[in-house]
Amino acid sequence: MPPATAQAAKPYCERYKCIALTFDDGPWPYTPELLDTLKKYQAKATFFVLGRKVANRPEMMQRMVKEGHEVGNHTWDHPSLTTLSDEEIVAEITSTQEVIHETIGLWPTMMRPPSGATNARVGARMAELGLPQIMWTGSTLDWQARNQKIITARTLKLAKRNGVILLHDIVPETVKSMPAVLKTLKKRGYKFVTISTLLGNRKLAPGEVWPKKK
Repeated sequence: MPPATAQAAKPYCERYKCIALTFDDGPWPYTPELLDTLKKYQAKATFFVLGRKVANRPEMMQRMVKEGHEVGNHTWDHPSLTTLSDEEIVAEITSTQEVIHETIGLWPTMMRPPSGATNARVGARMAELGLPQIMWTGSTLDWQARNQKIITARTLKLAKRNGVILLHDIVPETVKSMPAVLKTLKKRGYKFVTISTLLGNRKLAPGEVWPKKK
């Protein structure tokens, strides 16, 4: 067979202007509307879900995966992991891994610590569990704003190539802001991808924090 061209061998996000929209704390009753919007704009996203919510909304979880989105672990009950014992940290993550696997048939390969709260001890537990810790390059603080225009403006301002934007599908104003966000960013040439696609050939080590906080 002829060798692949350099262009074909390059990861997707080296060839295209990518951004990763990530949604925390769901699934929630607003999530289907968000999924409809993402589908309309052919956008892929990453959902960091809570175990206790997954158990109650299997259909939403199955739809996420069917439509090409990525699912990450965001703990069972959204505690600050740095305040827990080692045993409690592990229980929060493993219970969520298990319910996600039972629901969608896949094991998440990454997690996001609630509020980004982590330290060496949390990192060590994640290393043992084989999960890198996914942070963000920009947070919309949508849960504080609760205003569609503000969330739209903040998301657009935070957008940059290979950016990871923190949003919440439990905030209805965030879900309502997404059509304008996606339409505008698409015009700017962005491709909306999952964290795994954004990483390309890069393999994160278990427990590693990425992207690093500036």
